[in-house]
Amino acid sequence: MKSNSVIVLVVALIAVWLVSESVYIVKETERAVKLQFGEIVEPDIEPGLHYKIPFVNTVRKFESRLITMDSRPQAFLTLEAKRLIVDSFIKWRISNVQKYYTATSGDEDRANSLLSSRIETNLRNQFGERTLNQVVSGEREELMDQVNQALSLVAQDELGIEIVDIRIKRIDLPTEVSASVYDRMRSERLRLARELRARGMELAEGIRADADRQRTVITANAFSAAEIVRGEGDAEAANIYANAFTQDAEFYAFMRSLDAYRESFNGSGDVMVLEPKSDFFRYLQNPMVQ
Repeated sequence: MKSNSVIVLVVALIAVWLVSESVYIVKETERAVKLQFGEIVEPDIEPGLHYKIPFVNTVRKFESRLITMDSRPQAFLTLEAKRLIVDSFIKWRISNVQKYYTATSGDEDRANSLLSSRIETNLRNQFGERTLNQVVSGEREELMDQVNQALSLVAQDELGIEIVDIRIKRIDLPTEVSASVYDRMRSERLRLARELRARGMELAEGIRADADRQRTVITANAFSAAEIVRGEGDAEAANIYANAFTQDAEFYAFMRSLDAYRESFNGSGDVMVLEPKSDFFRYLQNPMVQ
């Protein structure tokens, strides 16, 4: 009885083991291939629950999400043989599982090593075609685009890898190069600043000259208009005086004399030396004068 129980238990364990070895799950974040005695029989297995034959089939799973590889800093020479220390990184993911497995045996470190050697070669070629100033400030985006295009084709065809992005994190200048580069950049910035100041001064002079011209024109027009108004006012005043004089000349003279008296004797300390019988005092001497 005990022996039968042991046999049943052993058979049950074997059955559980066979089931566990026959079933496997591929996650959404994974890519997988099925091998049969080392040969690929299913190159790209979809996520989900799948079955295999124990001892015959082997399943290899790989990361399907973005993988970031930091390259070690490398020394490159520019067109003028200036040495630069370049630190870069690359983001990639598997696009063709069969090619990836065939080229790298599914080893991520080997894939990173192959990519690192290829990006190093491309960067060396691109840096060798450019000057130090172009690499540091002028054409870095163009350089990375060309490296990305060239490496993407090779990685896709040979490794089954899609290159998502390649970037330079840092460019260090050796000590013997730093001083000359900074001096050149400083001179370039100073030249640009002088050019911008000269343009600004030229524009300012033009604006100032135009403002002076407008001020002269406006002042002349205003003076002309003022003279016209003043002349019209003087003519109107003379006309009024003439009309008043013709109506009653004696009364007009009397009012004018009163105005003269008022203006002459306005201050308490005013002194005027005149002959008493002068015409100025004729209305004070004889109020009834006609």
